[in-house]
Amino acid sequence: MVLPAMRLAGQGQAPAPASTEGTPVFRTGVTQVRVDVQVTDHDGNVITGLTRDDFAVFDEDVPQPVAYFGRDRDPLSLLLLLDVSGSMRKYLDQMSNTAEKALRYLRVGDRVAVMLFSRRSEVTQPFTGDLVQVAEKIRDSSNEHDLGAGTAINESILDSVSYMARYKGSEFGNRQDRRAILILTDNLSLNYKTPDSKVTGELLREDTVLNAIVVGKAERPGAPRPGVYQNPDFTPADVFKLAEQTGGEAVKVNRADQSFPEMMERIRTRYTLAYNAPEAKSGTFRQIRVELTPAARRRYPGAVVRARSGYYVQ
Repeated sequence: MVLPAMRLAGQGQAPAPASTEGTPVFRTGVTQVRVDVQVTDHDGNVITGLTRDDFAVFDEDVPQPVAYFGRDRDPLSLLLLLDVSGSMRKYLDQMSNTAEKALRYLRVGDRVAVMLFSRRSEVTQPFTGDLVQVAEKIRDSSNEHDLGAGTAINESILDSVSYMARYKGSEFGNRQDRRAILILTDNLSLNYKTPDSKVTGELLREDTVLNAIVVGKAERPGAPRPGVYQNPDFTPADVFKLAEQTGGEAVKVNRADQSFPEMMERIRTRYTLAYNAPEAKSGTFRQIRVELTPAARRRYPGAVVRARSGYYVQ
């Protein structure tokens, strides 16, 4: 589908001001679970203007009081993961043409990195706040890059998560950032021994939201037909599912130049919720559910809430 023209439901088209609700509090001995949340109406428009009292958060189906609430306040660390395989040149050119416009939605303090991939991946722009430099690297992405034949989508997402983790552990990443990946791809790939469950697990461990712009002829893979054997070592790419499980958004579009700025604004216009983690054994997986409260649901019937499916206890 093509993204609707970007409209912030209830507030017109001007970017919403930062929320002033709450201040992040990090107490010794208390671990907070942070959840990046997007809410859209039935037409796909982003709903802004919600408050802490409009959300209900559940950890293993147990309601959790929201300890921190914010919108547009926390800095964003965004990795652009660009598919440079042979079929993608046209879409990379389209994306390049609108790079400067798309990057204008970012704010002071945000940092962006660029990673290219086909069979292998390569970081061409480390994390930086210099958006002019980022735009140049995006424009360079449509040039020839010797990254091997083929399209290794899941492996490259794992590479990007690993790079995000190294950045988070560096002196430059010691911030309470929201972390996101935006992949541009035609979703045409067979993953070898890198199932979606492994990729989702790593994204959730690193509290990183995957978003996707899917171009070309590819569609979301259908469910395996009953009775037809499917080799578990070879699985079709499905960035749609990966985005859903991490709380992100994946869209099928015809033109990357139309969708890139819209996706950048949608990634930047999200809520951050945090709650104190319940006691649990290290390494276990706990499910998260974020909903609108009944009062908010009455105001926005048909609203869609996107948030990650869970987290691993540290």
